[in-house]
Amino acid sequence: MPQIIVLPHEEICPEGAVVEAESGLTIIDAVQAGGIEIEHACEKSCACTTCHVIVREGGESLNEAEETEEDMLDKAWGLEPDSRLSCQAIVGDKDLVIEIPKYTINMVSENH
Repeated sequence: MPQIIVLPHEEICPEGAVVEAESGLTIIDAVQAGGIEIEHACEKSCACTTCHVIVREGGESLNEAEETEEDMLDKAWGLEPDSRLSCQAIVGDKDLVIEIPKYTINMVSENH
């Protein structure tokens, strides 16, 4: 079973974390099952960028991003070539290292 290594994030997981990830789950579902809450204002429907993550390692094992995801990513804060929406990126068979960006573009946040 692949693992997702979440790099330290000041607010979400200051120590970083390692979670077991079932192949076929989205990144967000896998890390939430491991107790890490990634923001997802659109309820995982690919209509915002609040679940944006940067895949530092293992990205080649993820499904390919569809055009809708790529269009949404253009609006993400801190976009990088290895950015993905965690609600759309499906875990394959390799370990992943992800970074949760410091900021999101969310006009209405529950955690303000």
